[in-house]
Amino acid sequence: MERKEFLRTLGAGAAFALTFPCLQGCSKDDENGDKVETPTGIDFTIDLNSTEGQALAENGSFILKELVVVVKNLEGNFIAASQVCSHQQTEEVRFIDSEGGIFACSEHGARFDQSGLPLNSVTGNSLKIYNTELNGDILRVYE
Repeated sequence: MERKEFLRTLGAGAAFALTFPCLQGCSKDDENGDKVETPTGIDFTIDLNSTEGQALAENGSFILKELVVVVKNLEGNFIAASQVCSHQQTEEVRFIDSEGGIFACSEHGARFDQSGLPLNSVTGNSLKIYNTELNGDILRVYE
């Protein structure tokens, strides 16, 4: 094999090796090959005295339940948002205490305010926000 041919072959292989993981990472499919849909029909409760609910004791804390991020924001109010990002339908949305408390997707960097509006140019699509209602020590999350 001539040097020029070898370098051309190496270049194509290297390009494939660098591109393939990116294409896989940008896929809209989960590990099973199915698109992760934004949860609908959400209606569940959390007993704030339970082990699950104790994780929401501190301002800025959150839990994941039924593909929903349930948050006690920095002001002590409860908010719930889809764990499925509106950008590429990955389930990587979490609450972070940056910028007064925002939702952020670690997959591609999409960021959303607490009302679900996008904060950067990664996506123009809003994040789904669910209703919350506190009745004593029982937090209801619903559509």
